[in-house]
Amino acid sequence: MSQILIIYTGGTIGMMSDPVTKVLKPINFEQIMDNVPELEKLNCRIKVHSFDEIIDSSNMNPAIWSDLAGLIESNYHDNDGFVILHGSDTMAYTASALSFMLENLGKPVIFTGSQLPISAIRTDAKENLMTAIEIAKAKKNDRARVPEVCIYFDYKLFRGNRAFKYNSSKFEAFRSPNYPILAESGVHLKFSVNDIRHPQDGENLIIHNNLISDVGVLKLYPGIGTKVVEAILNADVRGVVMETFGAGNTTTDAWFISLLEKAIKDGKVIVDISQCKVGTVELGRYETSKQLKDMGVANGYDMTFESAVTKMMYLLGKFDDPALVKHYMETDLRGEITVS
Repeated sequence: MSQILIIYTGGTIGMMSDPVTKVLKPINFEQIMDNVPELEKLNCRIKVHSFDEIIDSSNMNPAIWSDLAGLIESNYHDNDGFVILHGSDTMAYTASALSFMLENLGKPVIFTGSQLPISAIRTDAKENLMTAIEIAKAKKNDRARVPEVCIYFDYKLFRGNRAFKYNSSKFEAFRSPNYPILAESGVHLKFSVNDIRHPQDGENLIIHNNLISDVGVLKLYPGIGTKVVEAILNADVRGVVMETFGAGNTTTDAWFISLLEKAIKDGKVIVDISQCKVGTVELGRYETSKQLKDMGVANGYDMTFESAVTKMMYLLGKFDDPALVKHYMETDLRGEITVS
């Protein structure tokens, strides 16, 4: 019989409306279990680890990601899979970060949560939780069906570093436009076998806990001024995620190009991702991006913003040399980008 470890961090799934104030407040996991008696019918053993302090996902940070990676490492050999209950607002950041921190992962790590509390009549929490556990314990030929860090929400399983939250009011909260879903829940669980990554046989799990959060964000808009760009590029950061237009284009104004060149010469790594949710960056395709390619801006291809930020944190913690950080930003490490 499979054993699944549920890690309860917090989120809407574990909240209940106060009868007096009507404000949502966290409940403990025993109260969650009381609302899902169907859990006892699952053909697996369930172990639970609750955070001592239940966390709103808006307060997530790299230190908590490190705690999660440590929990998975210390419980790895005793469990067949992991389900992490997490608030949906920053779930894609945490899932992306864990995908880089857990190298050679051979077991499912499934993030889930809900848009309505588990105690609500019309909640999406029960289905999300039950199916996340079903996926975490799913095996074929004694091997995990999905040995990846994933997000399960509203009948769909996404690769964690390919998904982003796009809607705050629908049950369909997440999308992954640049990569297919890994599984879909209906009458049967249907796995997209050819889209799922598997570790190399014989490779052991490696945990990377050293994340460096010295990352700036430069989101371009028509009319952006020198002072704004200078403030970001001159900040005490080692990397910058630059959100550009279309296929990776920026203004060609001399002052802007000059500031980028100076930042790169000063040792900062700048990665170019698109503000568009669908498609990829193609540095050099247009004149407005050729100079970026020539000066050494990294191509972020079709990475999500969440993945780009957390991948930068991971690589800054791994390498001191900006050239190596740039190289691996452009390299597919965990299925996070499609390199053309």
